[in-house]
Amino acid sequence: MKIEEIKGLTIEELNGRLKELNTELFNLRFSHATRNLANPLAIRNVRKEIARVKTIIREKEIKAVESIGGNDGK
Repeated sequence: MKIEEIKGLTIEELNGRLKELNTELFNLRFSHATRNLANPLAIRNVRKEIARVKTIIREKEIKAVESIGGNDGK
């Protein structure tokens, strides 16, 4: 999923996507441990996508706080 697509999702959708990615990462690690993983780079790609999703979630949280007026510059 590209960063533009991720930015277009709501926080609820992002949290759902994060849960799916964590499940996928668990399954990939399990397959790797049992030596059934065809593409070891899949683990790396899923970890990077998890980082992207977490970053966008955090950006949206910060924007929400700033729009409320929670940051007065101090």
